[in-house]
Amino acid sequence: MNNLLQGINLYLIGMMGAGKTTVGRALASELGYRFVDTDEVITASAKRNINQIFAEEGETAFRELESDVLSQVSAYTKLAVATGGGIILKRQNWSYLHHGLIVWLDASAELLYNRLKEDTTRPLLQDSNPLLKLRSILQERESLYALADLRITLTEGETPEEIAQRVLTQIPSVLKKSSRK
Repeated sequence: MNNLLQGINLYLIGMMGAGKTTVGRALASELGYRFVDTDEVITASAKRNINQIFAEEGETAFRELESDVLSQVSAYTKLAVATGGGIILKRQNWSYLHHGLIVWLDASAELLYNRLKEDTTRPLLQDSNPLLKLRSILQERESLYALADLRITLTEGETPEEIAQRVLTQIPSVLKKSSRK
């Protein structure tokens, strides 16, 4: 597997709770790549969690940090990168993402809600109706997520390893289509 992507980075995009981190770790292992989670890099460098950054500086400041991290990460090769759910909102981020292969982990709002309903660490879900909020965010971002090279539709009960295997199985079909890489 370790020559499948010939060193180009694999970027996982999708909503919070889609499993980008756990699937990303499994993919990195299978590909012989290093794993990076942009949210983890941000919290380590800012020495604060994402909730604190949102509360103290706002979403715009967080998105700036996210772009900075992505620009640094895209300078490397052989990385499987889990990105923040909103990374696709800034046009400049796409220029970094397009240096690699972009995989959208597509999960329904209901699936995300079931995974996230106990999670208090998501600033965008501090809402009286988190399911409605997830539907609204997903609807707002769907057309951007759809710009990914590969769309993997998730189903309830699939393990991260099974999802990673689906990604690996589908990568060759995408690489044939995209000679722009």
